[in-house]
Amino acid sequence: MINVFRTAFSSVLLACATALMALAPAGAQSLEERMRTAAGAYERKDFALSVSIWRPLAQDGNAEAQTLLGAMYWQGEGVPRDHKEAARLYLLAAEQGYARAQNDLGFMYGFGEGIPPHDDVQAYKWISLAIDRYTVKNQERRDQAIKDRATLAARMSKSQLAEAEAAIKAWQPKQ
Repeated sequence: MINVFRTAFSSVLLACATALMALAPAGAQSLEERMRTAAGAYERKDFALSVSIWRPLAQDGNAEAQTLLGAMYWQGEGVPRDHKEAARLYLLAAEQGYARAQNDLGFMYGFGEGIPPHDDVQAYKWISLAIDRYTVKNQERRDQAIKDRATLAARMSKSQLAEAEAAIKAWQPKQ
């Protein structure tokens, strides 16, 4: 009985702490704490809280928040489904060198739905850049990106591949 009470009490404390962190002024929490709070809310499907944290961070240029908010627009989670907005957010983060955004943008160009328009050269470029930037922590994403790039390469002409390779070499992250 005591263990049941402790478990329930711990759950209530955790929920209260999360709620208080979410209500704290942005300056009172570190960026890491805000990102963790938003991710936790997302996992609980509290999309409104996630959006309320990630949107201002995305507007301030945080590439991770731009990517996560873009994914919410892609899926229509807590926001209207809007692939144009997802692509805009992914591009902002991809231009900064954020691997997941580069991969997601490349996927949209090569395999996605409508926006941006289908472009295998851009798809190959962005997916290749993502492959180069993924860390060991994201090995599964990297492995999938390698497969996606191979699929793209198989349907591209030699001139398209050369154009994509030139674009990769010329690419510089924006700050």
